[in-house]
Amino acid sequence: MSIEWNDRQPIYRQLRDLVVERIMDGSFAEGQPVPSVRQVAADYQINHLTVGKAYQELVDAGLLEKRRGLGMFVTDGARQSLTREEQARFFAEELPAFAERVQNLGLDMQVVVDELQGRGRDND
Repeated sequence: MSIEWNDRQPIYRQLRDLVVERIMDGSFAEGQPVPSVRQVAADYQINHLTVGKAYQELVDAGLLEKRRGLGMFVTDGARQSLTREEQARFFAEELPAFAERVQNLGLDMQVVVDELQGRGRDND
């Protein structure tokens, strides 16, 4: 496996975000183990301490749990917790920026809403 790490953020944070994405999309299911620190370090050719730091942040956030002798597991409720956090972040950060962009472009908000609703129907 290979991944392109960017220089704007520490690797452990990028790895943490990757695990969060995988929990959110269901690739790492609740109650299931995540790859071991050694495996991730080998797969991505990074230091095991970097992986450990990323995993520890996820443990501290209540998204992973250590099971002695078994490894790290996704906690029950992790996906729901992340979804709530992401929804709150969306409403606090992304939606205001989007609304400002709509206003700056001189678009009618109802036209935008109608377009969004149309896109939602296309996915059904």
